[in-house]
Amino acid sequence: MKKWTVITALILVAALLGACSNSGNEGGSSSPKTENKSIKLAYVAWDSEIASTNVVKHVLESKLNYKVEMLQVDAGPMWVGLADGSADAMVAAWLPSTHESYMEKYAQEVVDLGPNLDGTKTGLAVPAYMEINSIDELADAAAGEGVNYQIIGIEPGAGIMMATERALEEYALSDWTLVESSSAAMAQQLIQSYDEQKPVIVTAWTPHWMFANMELKYLEDPKGVYGGEEQIHTIVRKGLEEDKADAYKFLDQFEWTADEMAAVMIAIQEGKSPEEAAGAWVEANADKVNTWLEGIE
Repeated sequence: MKKWTVITALILVAALLGACSNSGNEGGSSSPKTENKSIKLAYVAWDSEIASTNVVKHVLESKLNYKVEMLQVDAGPMWVGLADGSADAMVAAWLPSTHESYMEKYAQEVVDLGPNLDGTKTGLAVPAYMEINSIDELADAAAGEGVNYQIIGIEPGAGIMMATERALEEYALSDWTLVESSSAAMAQQLIQSYDEQKPVIVTAWTPHWMFANMELKYLEDPKGVYGGEEQIHTIVRKGLEEDKADAYKFLDQFEWTADEMAAVMIAIQEGKSPEEAAGAWVEANADKVNTWLEGIE
């Protein structure tokens, strides 16, 4: 009986301590250290942005204890989400040219944290075995017939798609069709044509794993429709710095190189899931990751 009396007493003490703890936290609110530790990342389904967003997600979760929700959307809704606050951040703004129209529209409603990657490029690309070298050569009938007068594109609304529509106008390519598809479908079509040594023209951007796996070339753009080299910027919603100071500081300090991004993209293309590839890269590049986290308590 004494044994059961002791056990009963211990249970009562534990219950009393639990009640006291709860009374100091009325309403079930979280402690300051875990309160509001969730964040929404918007991104477009481009291989480059899948890589970068998953790396950012892994750091937020493994180093800063955030619960991350990833919102895969087209370019337009991605910008709208940051402007109206339904998303917290994105690391996928191609500036100054590709997303120029979105930046002009939403510049006053978002916060631009600056570039996270330098030296990007967009344009039309073809396999190196094709003789064509410039967009203005597409006006030649032979060039058009070889590819059925089609340029294989990605998701409608993407900046590179809008630029390509302008290119068709600027170069008077009224007989040509820009085929809407997706980043994955475009890459698959390119791979199939490349393996069969057939002509193909695709919307392309760098960094991208396809330039590492295939011998490709950009078509020259004498009219400058696609602009020059670009940067990828980090954009966040207004108020994020006040709401989630640690996440804001990390996002502000996040930057890497095209080669580093390409390593993650290639790992995904070779069969790893985006989460696995991002996690492996983060763990293998601790020094780099630590620079992103400097000054965060």
